[in-house]
Amino acid sequence: MIDSLPLPTVVETPTGLVELRAAVESDLDALMELLADDSVSRSRGDVASDADVAAYAAGLRAVTRDPSNVVVVVERRPTGGAEEEPGSDVIGMLQLTAIPGLARRGALRLLVEAVRIAATERGNGIGGAVMEWAKGPAALATGAGLVQLTSDVQRSDAHRFYERLGFVASHVGFKYFPDRE
Repeated sequence: MIDSLPLPTVVETPTGLVELRAAVESDLDALMELLADDSVSRSRGDVASDADVAAYAAGLRAVTRDPSNVVVVVERRPTGGAEEEPGSDVIGMLQLTAIPGLARRGALRLLVEAVRIAATERGNGIGGAVMEWAKGPAALATGAGLVQLTSDVQRSDAHRFYERLGFVASHVGFKYFPDRE
């Protein structure tokens, strides 16, 4: 499923080319910063603290080992010819999860989570180009019959963004946190 994704791949954005590839451990600091670069995430504890590195590293390892999951990083395509180290110019991320199921005549769902574009890059069309890849080539490569995502109710700008891309707010989501009892 996820191993059929065309990664790495280059995507054209209005501001130039970006490369999408599977995250590796050396991307961890950049991924933590992207998660913390958001007020909703910060309110949940994603603050890019050195004290949390082990927890994030364990999470990334778990995703990396799971054949149904991938964290995709968005990197500026080097323009000078010199190869850069992975993670040196990460400007975005998203997690994709392939979910097999029975509903919709056994359709595979491609779940999109943790979509982040660096604040300095927002509004440049990068997020739109990356999401077009997720709902187009990535969905086709995995055989997904449905691409779905959830978005926090506080993210009204994100809701308008997803609706512009053709996503429909068709369901109400619920969450339960067992560790909060």
